[in-house]
Amino acid sequence: MGKFFLTTILALMMMLETVSAAVEPVISADSAILVEATTGRVIFEKNADEIRPPASMTKMLTSILCLEWLDPDTPVTISQAAAYTEDSTFLWTPGDVLSARDLNYAMMLVSDNGAAVAVAQAVAGNVPDFAAMMNEKARELGCYDSNFVTPNGLPAAGHYSTARDMARIAMYCMENPVFREVVATKKEIIHWLNVDRKDEAENTNELLYDDEQAHYTYVGANGIKTGWTSAAGGCLAASAQRNGTELIAIVMHSADHWSRFDDARKMLDYGFDSVKLMQIVSKERVNRTVFVEDGRSATVNVGPRDDLNFPLLEGETPDKLRLRYDLPRIVKATVKRDQKLGEAILSYDGKTVARVPLTAREDVPRGFSVSSMLVGMMSPLLAAAQNFFV
Repeated sequence: MGKFFLTTILALMMMLETVSAAVEPVISADSAILVEATTGRVIFEKNADEIRPPASMTKMLTSILCLEWLDPDTPVTISQAAAYTEDSTFLWTPGDVLSARDLNYAMMLVSDNGAAVAVAQAVAGNVPDFAAMMNEKARELGCYDSNFVTPNGLPAAGHYSTARDMARIAMYCMENPVFREVVATKKEIIHWLNVDRKDEAENTNELLYDDEQAHYTYVGANGIKTGWTSAAGGCLAASAQRNGTELIAIVMHSADHWSRFDDARKMLDYGFDSVKLMQIVSKERVNRTVFVEDGRSATVNVGPRDDLNFPLLEGETPDKLRLRYDLPRIVKATVKRDQKLGEAILSYDGKTVARVPLTAREDVPRGFSVSSMLVGMMSPLLAAAQNFFV
């Protein structure tokens, strides 16, 4: 009887685990991907490398270049080309003047296409040169299956991307605190600088917190960008954060306006049900020492630039995680604060899955000290013993 009882309990537990296991979402979009926002680990994907037009998700790249190249108070004059760009929400007049900040809000909240052209011209002088900057930035981020021709995502020959590349761009953009603030904003007032005019921009992202209804349509939603053209279909870069875990979902070529949001909800729900975020390294608690040769000090304190968290997926266990420090035992002065000296490297089941830079926590100028001189004398011995210290 005892054996029967134990067998029954185990069977019930297995049934419960099966029932509670997260089920991969069934989505209508032709291409999609879901990633953890800090590591880029893929949680779900569907045709993520298919080449497709990204529509107004393109504006993520335009926005981040605006933030990196223009002071927010820079006055920008609306050119004739910007004013007459199709599907511009605000009825621009050539000669209108707005701040770079307000144009950024205009293109990211209501997806104003003319605002994106005005930003491109302000940054690079003209749209083709700005497109070259967009492509250069995309390559820096590892987006090798994308090419950008317009700053707003309006249909153009040779303007394309993939869900995977869009996720890489979204991850990079969300590292910028001002970008995060912009894309999480539901409503903002846009001001003209040359005339007495202002207008309201309301975010087209249906997942965000609704002030009038006083609730989220998706709990934890904090961005990012919608997109739609007849060729691209419904597109969406959506992000949400819950209990310290942030996810980014990219949807491309959904059937209509609403299905892109439904697809994103399903993907995000699946992600939050599947992911357990483990803190591997705390930047506040990890400190290592590196010897300095020819410096005013013989040592420099080194630590992680950022916390290192890693998303474990369903069925994965923390015992397969391994962390090692790739760090020299000796460096030569001069050492600058925040200078990268090595990496903390995380592997899962023998495969490298994440890296975080190890940086100097103080300056060590070149100079003389007895202890540093001794480091130089002992450098062959210290170098030979390196493997025992890491």
